Amino acid sequence: MIVRRLLVVVALVASVLGLVALPASPAGAAAKDPVVIVPGFTTGPIIDTGYLPLRDRLRRAGYDVTLLTYPDYGLGDIRTNSARLAATVASVKARTGAAKVDLVSHSMGGLVSRYYVKSLGGASSVDSLIMLGTPNYGTNLANIAEFLTFGSCVGITSCEQMARGSGFLNDLNAGDDTIGSVRYTSIATKVDLIVTPYTTSFLAKDGNIANIAVQDQCFARLPGHLGLILDGAVADGVKDALAGGSVRMNCWAL
Repeated sequence: MIVRRLLVVVALVASVLGLVALPASPAGAAAKDPVVIVPGFTTGPIIDTGYLPLRDRLRRAGYDVTLLTYPDYGLGDIRTNSARLAATVASVKARTGAAKVDLVSHSMGGLVSRYYVKSLGGASSVDSLIMLGTPNYGTNLANIAEFLTFGSCVGITSCEQMARGSGFLNDLNAGDDTIGSVRYTSIATKVDLIVTPYTTSFLAKDGNIANIAVQDQCFARLPGHLGLILDGAVADGVKDALAGGSVRMNCWAL
């Protein structure tokens, strides 16, 4: 009788453990899209190291992560780097067998990503586009640079393209800001000294877009423009967006 009772208890414990473990089972979990990090202006083969902490955070969260590199350090035509992104996405899809990728883009990288989605067929290959401090409607800093150099931005094409009212931005922002079924998220910081005013990071609410200022969720977190790729709370928000949920930053994240 005692043996029979013990067997019943063991069976019940095994059953409960099985139910608890079920949600974490790989067989029952949706596969995560591979991620491509699209860096910003003046980054290239030597100075992409600033993106390694973000890359490593996402890898620890279970994502396959590729960091796009600009041979021209992002100084050339944004459209040319969008073509590089298209080739990188195709390579990642071929390597992983994934139908779509997610893009996590910083600063100018968001413009590279948006042009790829809008004009190079990326809408069919991108599930989520998450932008950090992207001058979607330009930045006054680029306009100042143009003014000080008599409209030339010292010959830096991408600088000219990021000026408010540039022909590139006018074309990019013509029509729908959010293309197809891509999920858009734009995270900005109110203390950004590069993208000014910070609200130029936000897209028009004409589709699938979440515009978020870091300080509206975490008033004491004050990452600057470059700090967006290093801040723990921002990284936590990025992971929320990648998972397809509402961004709720962990304000205590390191």
